[in-house]
Amino acid sequence: MIKTEELQERVILVGAETYANQATFAVSMSELASLAKTAGALVVDEFTQKKERLDGKYVVGIGKLEDIKLMIESDDIDTVIFNDKLTPRQNVNLESFLGIKVIDRMQLILDIFALRARSHVGMLQVELAQLKYLLPRLSGSKGLELSRQAGGIGARGAGESQLETDRRHIRHRLSIIESQLKKAEKVQDNSRQKRQDASVIKIGLIGYTNAGKSSIFNALTQKIQYEKDELFATLDATTKEFSLKDEFMVTLTDTVGFIQDLPTELVQAFKSTLSESQNVDLLLHVIDASDPAHTIHEDVVSGIMKELGMSDIPVLAVYNKLDLAENFAPTVLPNIQISIKNETGVAVLRQAIIDKIKTLFVSFDMTIPYSEAYRIPMLKKVAIIESIIAQDEDEIYQLSGYISEKEKWRITKNELY
Repeated sequence: MIKTEELQERVILVGAETYANQATFAVSMSELASLAKTAGALVVDEFTQKKERLDGKYVVGIGKLEDIKLMIESDDIDTVIFNDKLTPRQNVNLESFLGIKVIDRMQLILDIFALRARSHVGMLQVELAQLKYLLPRLSGSKGLELSRQAGGIGARGAGESQLETDRRHIRHRLSIIESQLKKAEKVQDNSRQKRQDASVIKIGLIGYTNAGKSSIFNALTQKIQYEKDELFATLDATTKEFSLKDEFMVTLTDTVGFIQDLPTELVQAFKSTLSESQNVDLLLHVIDASDPAHTIHEDVVSGIMKELGMSDIPVLAVYNKLDLAENFAPTVLPNIQISIKNETGVAVLRQAIIDKIKTLFVSFDMTIPYSEAYRIPMLKKVAIIESIIAQDEDEIYQLSGYISEKEKWRITKNELY
């Protein structure tokens, strides 16, 4: 990420408000500013226009474009970023009219992903998404020559060099990447299958970007996962096993956050990464309680969960950053409301997860003879043990707790209820 102001691209943001997007327009434009900042840009100004429908040639009207062009010339603007997804022809028209690089929200998000990707698979996934997005924009586009010459935001990562190749070369590169990702997916599938076969309960974190998923991951697992108050701080899926209560072990998976209008190319490219959250027993839907637009965020996440076939997975809504919230009212049930930055919040979250898992398990009472005490340590790892009472007179242990259907074989059938 660009740190020095001297190297920051000076950008103008542009958005068109229509009847179709009026409910989310203000939030979407605010997000666009945050995205631009995350990419290292300096937002100089913002232009918006209300229209019945988007202009097919320029998105906004010619008068608004003239105003934008005047600011470009007077304020040394490097790039114009449109909130709306531009067609290849609109991109060409706008760059020809304005004389500088023009990108859209989709290209901006792809650019941030290129900056954030750390693992080999993550980089391949971003490159795949970039090339799929850029391919239809390479058919003799004069406008894109401006983007290539300008470099910077919207032209980083693998896309920067690939823009200079022809369509056939790019298709060949796409084929290579898809082949490499299939091999990587096989490795991931094998690891995932091993986790599926294991006795441990699997929990996944899901939510809008910058809701605090990585902070929750770190607090529960005591692992140092990169976390920062910025969009898309985490791209690569990370899974860690930890003790939820005593010796009862679970795994927790943190993965990429969502955002409004997440490019389809990215959803498809990151399907293997997102699938880490498809194969869990419980999802923690992390929501930023301090964000006034949290209800919109909830709808976005729910929509993507449905798209990924995750609607049937049990969910616990976790409203985070409660210490920063004002006039907050939860809209998703069941839920807990915490600030993960304090110990009380961590304790409340742990107990809420335990209580939720209990509803997914079956309760049991059983006895174990002193001579079979070796069974207890394993039971503690796979079951939530509520009590263990030693009865010396009968030389037995009386156990009660909760266990999954999959692990019921570990206890005597006639003692289960």
